[in-house]
Amino acid sequence: MIVAGEASGDLHGSNLVKEIHRIDTSVRFYGIGGKKLKETGVELIANSSDTAVVGLTEVASKLRFILKIMGLLKKSLREDKPDLLILIDYPDFNLPLARTAEKNGVRVFYYISPQVWAWRKGRIKQIEKIVDRMVVILPFEMQIYDKSKLDVSFVGHPLLDVVKKKYSPKDALKKFGLEKGVVTIGILPGSRESEVKKLLPEMLKAAKILEDKVASIQFVLPLADTLNVDFVLRIIDKYSVEVRVIRDDIYDVIGISDIVMVASGTATLETALLETPMVIIYKVSTLSYYIGKMFINVDNIGLVNIIAGKTIVPEFIQDEATASNIAEEILDILANRSRMDKIKEELSRVRGNLGTPGANMRTARLVYEMIEGN
Repeated sequence: MIVAGEASGDLHGSNLVKEIHRIDTSVRFYGIGGKKLKETGVELIANSSDTAVVGLTEVASKLRFILKIMGLLKKSLREDKPDLLILIDYPDFNLPLARTAEKNGVRVFYYISPQVWAWRKGRIKQIEKIVDRMVVILPFEMQIYDKSKLDVSFVGHPLLDVVKKKYSPKDALKKFGLEKGVVTIGILPGSRESEVKKLLPEMLKAAKILEDKVASIQFVLPLADTLNVDFVLRIIDKYSVEVRVIRDDIYDVIGISDIVMVASGTATLETALLETPMVIIYKVSTLSYYIGKMFINVDNIGLVNIIAGKTIVPEFIQDEATASNIAEEILDILANRSRMDKIKEELSRVRGNLGTPGANMRTARLVYEMIEGN
């Protein structure tokens, strides 16, 4: 059983399944995932786009469905007893599954640790009781588990194998119908409908401000697999700014962008690996934000800044995530070549902190060791 509750988990999970099938084509998978896991042959009980939410209060709208799916998975753990349960991040859903698995003699492999370094460090004691093996993808996470009895391995970051451009800048611009020699701004509003509803309107207002201040400018939005294009276009149509929406080739879109405005999350790291300057934006419901502030203990919210150990790209959180703030920061970076070069230099260092390519291959070998051990 494999459970990937969000778009990034679907990506990493699908690549992990491919690597496991390189070792043994007879291994069968079922569980939760998205388009990418389904394409690898995983039998989906539910689609991750239906379970992914941002913010504590936002869960309420999908709670009944989420609990139904959790019930089905727990029943399968009790009755079908799969040879292994593979969990990918998504801790508030996955840890209860791990507990059920442990009670029913199903071994648990956790790929991509919950962010215990950011909030609720006390979960480590709980995790070591119900997880058989933990695989981490950020180097500093090994220190977090240092005093734990848990079997933990650092494999490097799986995005190092994934984030690659297909086209030259010239060919990418032509393919996307964009003009050469024009300031290009990427818009990455997230992979979940709930966050897109909150972030995209502010991004589009910022785009309008930029359009009024920059003589020659164009905007491009790479569409996440989890989003419906009509849903995104309906939001864009409410604002008097032209945005080219691209269905695939997200890395080429980021690569030809001079700068991007990006939702906090995995996309910030993808952007960093392409060494494209960015402005990070994060916004949830007011109640979710203040509840989160009580528990989250980090200086930065953007993953790229957390890995760097300092603020290398600007962040605008909650009430500060306004169109005027976003536009002003982008204008300053565009106008200040030395600042832009410094950001690119720092982003290059982030890549060096993420280990070496081959994370999914190394993880697949660890998974197969556990399968063989049953």
